[in-house]
Amino acid sequence: MQRRIAILGSTGSIGENALRIVADHPDRFRAVALAAGRNWGRLAEQARAFRPRIVSVADPADAERVRALAPSGTVVLSGEEGLSEVAAGAGADVVLSALVGAAGLSPTLAAIEAGASVALANKEVLVMAGELVTARARRRGLGLLPVDSEHAGVAQALAGRPGTEVRRVVLTASGGPFRTLPLGSMSEVTPEEALQHPNWKMGPKITVDSATMMNKGFELIEARWLFGLDPDRVDVVVHPQSIVHAMVEFVDGSVLAQMSVPDMRISIAHAMSYPERIPLRVPYLDIVEVGALTFEEPDPARFPCLAHARVALREGGTAPAVVNAANEVAVASFLENAARFTDIPAVVGAALEAHEGSPAGDLDSILAADRWAREFAACLLNGRNPKVRRWA
Repeated sequence: MQRRIAILGSTGSIGENALRIVADHPDRFRAVALAAGRNWGRLAEQARAFRPRIVSVADPADAERVRALAPSGTVVLSGEEGLSEVAAGAGADVVLSALVGAAGLSPTLAAIEAGASVALANKEVLVMAGELVTARARRRGLGLLPVDSEHAGVAQALAGRPGTEVRRVVLTASGGPFRTLPLGSMSEVTPEEALQHPNWKMGPKITVDSATMMNKGFELIEARWLFGLDPDRVDVVVHPQSIVHAMVEFVDGSVLAQMSVPDMRISIAHAMSYPERIPLRVPYLDIVEVGALTFEEPDPARFPCLAHARVALREGGTAPAVVNAANEVAVASFLENAARFTDIPAVVGAALEAHEGSPAGDLDSILAADRWAREFAACLLNGRNPKVRRWA
């Protein structure tokens, strides 16, 4: 029987790879709904190829362009309403949440309320609202299926073992393109250089997050919610080869590692087909050809964003939402050549220090913290004096 798949972020790297899997396994999957941001031309091509029930694009004017090209049976929507319909209105069995940034939170919650399993590639959803999202998923009796290679690796290594048997979880990081760059040169890094990841092909925002190691900080926060782990039981090591994606150390001293070539189709397919495994057209790991696997501690002077994320993880409440929002604003500014690479951790750290903690038990509190942090970060980047105040 076909599994019905909806994809939030279908024109991005994760979405495109997911659709490659759908195309390779038409007997197993059907794409019933697709949502994109501004890439309306590619969305129209996807609509013609997969004939989903619903597609959505951010801008209403772009929706008219898609409508003129989409097949007759496909409903074309736009904006927040469109995202919610893709997530909850197409009867999907699995919703792949692969939007970039905070935009993925509301439609992911809509998918959970509709009773769909969520394959989560949008890190920011659990970073901003881990307690809220996991509580709603539990209430609906749904699991969250990790798509990040690291969390998919943890899930496979755990294989359902209880948390009482786990001493710690270790996530690996490639170290990005600047692992060995002299520290004095970090402020001169250009967006073009930051987007040259040595191992993975990803979208611009997550690629910059990899270069600052903020993505790994976000993954620490995600792991806390996905696997119910205390902050001091989640760790990070730098592993430049990106072959080992995660390790689970058990209380008896055993360590199980999940390994594969760095290809996102592996973890995407694992989430889409769970609990089954399906054959994929990916390179198989040749451990002899790899030859050596190396590991090292992250350099705190080189990767201050990782420390900021750890502080937010321990502080809890709205602190992770503040870190996420400030990072989004700073990364966008850097990609527009309006900020330096080193401004990203500086802005995130300043926002974290200035914010006044608040519980994150409801969506309004989380979104208020998000708005405050965006305003704060924008003021810093524009040379204005930000307001340091409570956002309630």
